[in-house]
Amino acid sequence: MSQITKEQKEALIKSFAINPKDTGSEPVQVAILTQQITLLTNHMKIHKKDLHSRRGLLRMVSRRKKLLTYIKNNDFAKYSELLEKLQLRGVK
Repeated sequence: MSQITKEQKEALIKSFAINPKDTGSEPVQVAILTQQITLLTNHMKIHKKDLHSRRGLLRMVSRRKKLLTYIKNNDFAKYSELLEKLQLRGVK
């Protein structure tokens, strides 16, 4: 199973950070989770019976959903921008 590399993670942090020292704000966490979910989804397409990875995938999706709900409730403009940038849902 391939994981997100350190360089990919740093690039995501740089592009979604609110300020230069930001490493853990909600948009950064959602971006990293989205990348991990994409990689794990590709893994699950090949290894359909890997139930341990499936559980991890479902936990990541649930965590991302909770973070997105939090962002949506606190700053809808940031939420819309984040969805558009990550191409998660259709533009509404």
